[in-house]
Amino acid sequence: MAPRQHHYSSPDQLAEALCAGVAAVLAGGIATRGVATLAVSGGSTPKRFFRHLSQADIAWDAVTVTLVDERWVEPGDERSNERLVRENLLQGPAARARFEPLFEKGIDVDAAQSEVSRRLLALPRPLDAVILGMGSDGHTASFFPGGDRLGEALDIANPAGAIPMRAPDAGEPRMTLTLSRFADAGFLAVHIEGEEKRRVLDRALAGSSTDEMPVRAVFALDRPIEIFWAP
Repeated sequence: MAPRQHHYSSPDQLAEALCAGVAAVLAGGIATRGVATLAVSGGSTPKRFFRHLSQADIAWDAVTVTLVDERWVEPGDERSNERLVRENLLQGPAARARFEPLFEKGIDVDAAQSEVSRRLLALPRPLDAVILGMGSDGHTASFFPGGDRLGEALDIANPAGAIPMRAPDAGEPRMTLTLSRFADAGFLAVHIEGEEKRRVLDRALAGSSTDEMPVRAVFALDRPIEIFWAP
């Protein structure tokens, strides 16, 4: 099933459209189950989208927000995805949402796996919405080329909620959701911006090796995938 591509003329238009779609999905989850779950990515790209979404008129006290992946740094560190989400998404109306972190203070990433995985698996399944990014090397979440546990992370039968990941280009050790944890999400989107990412996307869609470009494992899922792009 080929991903559906949505192209916008500016990042602002993209943010507004993605916000509208995600807010509708979360509102639908709340109406159906009384709660909704959202997993988001870090990096600089989603900031504008986060700020739009933070103002959405939904029952945020029924929403749990978590991360697709996290660098193993303290929440106050400038590279922390938790910090990014707290400063840009969990503001205004969205401050009422519950946040489920991937970081565990005082222990290393390997020792934290069982507890982080347990907390993630306790969230309602399927996740209502998952918003992924994509790096210029074709990684998404912390599915990096050369990742030491990439095979486990991409194994759709892996029951773990999250696993540690180390890779040459990852910088710090990471904790990442597994592909199996978000493959059945109600809404699964990849949010990218810029001409360079457009070229990376074209290359990813043209090939099949997930070792070379792990994001291909997402595009190969037998389900709808939405791609949101703006220059």
